[in-house]
Amino acid sequence: MIPEVSIIMPLYNKQNHVFQTLHCALEQTFSDFELIVINDGSTDESEAEVLRITDNRIRYFKTENQGVSAARNLGISKASSNLIAFLDADDFWFPDHLEHLVQLHNDFPQAGILAANYQLYYSEKETIDITLVGLPDFPWRGIVPDYFASSYVDRIAWTSAIAIPKKVLEDVGNFSEAITLGAGEDLDLWIRVALKYQVAFDSKVTAQHNLSADNRISLTQTKHRKFATLDGFLAEEAKNKSLKKFLDLYRAEFALKMKIAGDDRYSLYRKAIAEENLSAKTKFLLSLPTTILQLLYRFKKVLEKRKIRLSAYH
Repeated sequence: MIPEVSIIMPLYNKQNHVFQTLHCALEQTFSDFELIVINDGSTDESEAEVLRITDNRIRYFKTENQGVSAARNLGISKASSNLIAFLDADDFWFPDHLEHLVQLHNDFPQAGILAANYQLYYSEKETIDITLVGLPDFPWRGIVPDYFASSYVDRIAWTSAIAIPKKVLEDVGNFSEAITLGAGEDLDLWIRVALKYQVAFDSKVTAQHNLSADNRISLTQTKHRKFATLDGFLAEEAKNKSLKKFLDLYRAEFALKMKIAGDDRYSLYRKAIAEENLSAKTKFLLSLPTTILQLLYRFKKVLEKRKIRLSAYH
């Protein structure tokens, strides 16, 4: 029988996390699913960790390293179900996560994105609730009035906390494989979906975004990453102020990363930003020399180790 949900898990060098992540998926209260693991050319013991588990819901595929977008797209092509959920190999689900996503799909079948609430995970003793703008008081579930405005601080659609009907992906396309190393491939796809479809959201926290994991992308890799250009939505943002501000916030994020790394692409993003969409803090940071920004970035990392978190954009 065809399972109701296909879970797509890209895997690259997550030997210290993937076993726990697989277990949190397999222990869901909603059990009618297949779990498609795409090993994207891991060079550590990730494969051995996956093969430790015997469960007929797991479908395991191994490929040469092509990047997370290609891995997710391969998983989508292998999916049997009409509803696709995503789970990165170092993130966590609470046991009722899939149950809530399936219920959202049943209640709001017209929605193109089904999003669960999530936390930022730094350690067992430190988790932070995300900040969403302009939604009714929690607890709440329903169609998001303005996806882009609500995502100005933290994004409603975070990849390990959403599901999406397969027919929606067939309509708008899959992850862009021209974007590499986690440089906005998910951002790009969720924008494409949100421009054409409604977004349903459940305020109950059922997932955690693991920011403590090893093998995370660092700023030292910026020059080797192909970022989302964000220039494919020019017509839409010209008539949608919420989208324009949302895109400009990410342009500012990418521009700041590139300036810190001494990447010439900085100017391409900076010149596309409307000044009224930037905070005074962000404008000031973008005006600083690279050497000063590098020092401030190191200081920010020191503060984060002391559980002091600062935003450059709000």
